[in-house]
Amino acid sequence: MAEQDGQERTEDATPRRLQQAKEKGQVARSKELASVSVLVLGAISLMWFGESLGRALFSVMGRFFTISREEIYDMGVLVEIIWGALGHLVLPLSLVLITLFIAGLIGAAGVGGVSFSAEAARPKLSKMNPLSGIKRMFGLQSWVELVKSILKVVLVAGVAFYLVNASKADLFQLSLDTFPANIFHALEILLQFILLISCSLLVVVAIDIPFQIWQHAEQLKMTKQEVKDEYKEMEGKPEVKGRIRMLQREMAQRRMMADVPQADVVVTNPEHFSVALRYKHDQDKAPVVVAKGIDHVAFKIREIAREHEIAIIPAPPLARALYHSTELEQQIPDGLFTAVAQILAYIFQLKQYRRKGGEKPVLMEDNLPIPPEYRR
Repeated sequence: MAEQDGQERTEDATPRRLQQAKEKGQVARSKELASVSVLVLGAISLMWFGESLGRALFSVMGRFFTISREEIYDMGVLVEIIWGALGHLVLPLSLVLITLFIAGLIGAAGVGGVSFSAEAARPKLSKMNPLSGIKRMFGLQSWVELVKSILKVVLVAGVAFYLVNASKADLFQLSLDTFPANIFHALEILLQFILLISCSLLVVVAIDIPFQIWQHAEQLKMTKQEVKDEYKEMEGKPEVKGRIRMLQREMAQRRMMADVPQADVVVTNPEHFSVALRYKHDQDKAPVVVAKGIDHVAFKIREIAREHEIAIIPAPPLARALYHSTELEQQIPDGLFTAVAQILAYIFQLKQYRRKGGEKPVLMEDNLPIPPEYRR
């Protein structure tokens, strides 16, 4: 549809588009990283375990070439010799193979992560289309592969020539070494050559990884219309809308509950409504609503207020009026200033009474001046 409309793919892929591509197995991969990691770690594993593997092979071959005539015709002895040979080879060979397996996993998952997709494994007839094949032959990917192949040949040939030229003395020394020291010396030189040549291919990896990531991002780019359609589709699903609203309510409630300890008083119904008010004379021009709620939320506000020793004043008409006429983090309406001022004055007098004693203040909740338009 996008191609028919003539729109260009200029927008980065959305998280949903990226997730869908991953489910289909469309992730950035670097074949060069996979092959070079196997070569490098394989060479290192042979340098670590190659000597024990070589000695095991030497011992096995030596035993096979010294089998006597009687042992050849004794099936039990032959089986015992074979199992003994395998026992010598199992440990060093397993260490090498395990290292190669880990190297393969690291190389395959190094770019794009671990991803399993049955859809990616399905055969596609589009890949058998000759026209598509010709198009791929002259595409950007083919030119990049050609450049990488030329660079690999140059690197391998150049490094190999340098190593042979720099190791002429060691190579000539092999003819003077005695058996089997010359064999192990030759293997050591060979493994060093393999490791250094493999490491030279890291230059190709450094070029290939950014290119594969960039190409993957380009392939998944979307048109402006596709982004709009996806947004409409996501927003149009009732379950998605409900989930978003629920998360928004939870986040708002968490923020609101976190502000309750800042309140100076909580006005209650006392059962169904709770409104927490804050008034800092050097900060607020008028009392500000920091939290409000009904039923369960109202109970939670009162619970937090008790934990922080915040005064809870039961004033049903004022609590209902504040709840229905205010918004969070907003000042109370002008018509309720007098009633709230009496509440705050009562709290101040109550604190004075608790500190110094004297006549206990009394608040007449039902006589608070609440204008008719705010009564509920």
